[in-house]
Amino acid sequence: MKKFLFVDLDDTLFQTPGKCLKEEDLRPAAYLKSGAACSFTTSRQRAFFELMHREMTLIPATARNRDALSRVDLPFSSYAIIDYGGVVLEPGGTIDAIWLETMRMDMDRAQTGLREVMQIIDEYSESAGMKGRARLIEDCSIPFYIVVKDPEKKAERLEQIEREVVAPWVETAGKDFFIHRNGNNLAVLPKTLNKARAVEYLRKRLEVEHGEIMTLGMGDSESDARFMAACDYAIVPSGSQLAALTVAAL
Repeated sequence: MKKFLFVDLDDTLFQTPGKCLKEEDLRPAAYLKSGAACSFTTSRQRAFFELMHREMTLIPATARNRDALSRVDLPFSSYAIIDYGGVVLEPGGTIDAIWLETMRMDMDRAQTGLREVMQIIDEYSESAGMKGRARLIEDCSIPFYIVVKDPEKKAERLEQIEREVVAPWVETAGKDFFIHRNGNNLAVLPKTLNKARAVEYLRKRLEVEHGEIMTLGMGDSESDARFMAACDYAIVPSGSQLAALTVAAL
């Protein structure tokens, strides 16, 4: 039986230096456009990756776009799910056209809401004297979601924006959207954009190709839980946001 691990990347298989200050023997795993290393693996993460790589096929399920995925230095060779599930890449890197067209239609319907919440966030940030602004993130000529980062990485500012304007909007006009908060990222996404949908789609493709399969899901954040639940088994990194909400909360 073929085995597949759908795995998140950032803060799951590697992380930025600030999140591994007590670790030794760090090695670069992802790079900026300038070529500078920005994320690193620990020895335990490398041992885990080697174990999984020997035993099964690893499929990234990440918020990264095509360009950012290309700057990850790990030997993936099969499919990939990127853009929070908005794009599925075939082995070799070509785009799954059927899935892309599905998401294009879904995202067309979401544009009015995304632009509305962008305006609300920017107006509030400006009035509150905050420098962070909402950005519309797109890939493959499709706008997918918005994200806000604080230039000074002050989490309380994003918490304020979420509490004062984004959460009330989602509860009223934005019921077709959801909030993803992790670190210095506040994102607003259409409910039709999520990794779980892409995992379910790709799982069916893999079953057609290989017959009965076994799937595992691994991720660090609360939003990853949905795609992990679409798999047969789930793996949660200790010390992660998702671990704090599940195993550490018991």
